[in-house]
Amino acid sequence: MSVKNLFTVAALTSLLAGVLLTLFQLIQVIPAVIEAEGYEQTVSSQSAHSHEQGHQHDEEAWAPADGLERNLFTAAANVVIALGFSLLLGAAAMWRGKKLDWRSGLLWGLAGYAVFFVAPSLGLHPELPGTEAADLQLRQLWWLATVACTAAGLALLFFNRRYALKALGVVLIVVPHVIGAPQPDVHTALAPDELIHSFITATIVSNAVFWLALGGLYGFFSQKLAH
Repeated sequence: MSVKNLFTVAALTSLLAGVLLTLFQLIQVIPAVIEAEGYEQTVSSQSAHSHEQGHQHDEEAWAPADGLERNLFTAAANVVIALGFSLLLGAAAMWRGKKLDWRSGLLWGLAGYAVFFVAPSLGLHPELPGTEAADLQLRQLWWLATVACTAAGLALLFFNRRYALKALGVVLIVVPHVIGAPQPDVHTALAPDELIHSFITATIVSNAVFWLALGGLYGFFSQKLAH
């Protein structure tokens, strides 16, 4: 596949996959986030009223308004993220010398789901606003290390025939979870448990749909442009 075709396929794939992800998020993910933000704002308001009068507080950072504006920004962000992952998938397929169709694309999408969502989520669960979390930089470093180790581990498991390297692949996949993700000293959340569980389930489902769509669509468009 030429570089031009790679970008064309990635653009088409990211547009459809990003919009599909947004539609799934609109059903449960975004409503759960908005509800959790309500709990957070209530606590912040109560805390502000408990301060002595005369203290000045920093203005809240800008954020898109709920409704159409927020949904459009979410869709735009999802499309951009999907574009990046589509290009990464295409580059990996080109490196392997593989011509994808929608069936093989689904397998690559499943691998992406395992690498970029499932593996990191085993240590760092999807979190709602108002949830106490560990240091951001430490979480980002652990996430990156987990993604890299999982990707390398899966490559060693499926792309070579030497059992020693397959064993190394298993070790790479397991190591980040043996070390453990950074956690806060005390786990607290403002949202009720039912909302948290609903949000985690919705996030798992929406990401699965996104990655399978990303892989399947990339394979589909890649095969069409190859003819």
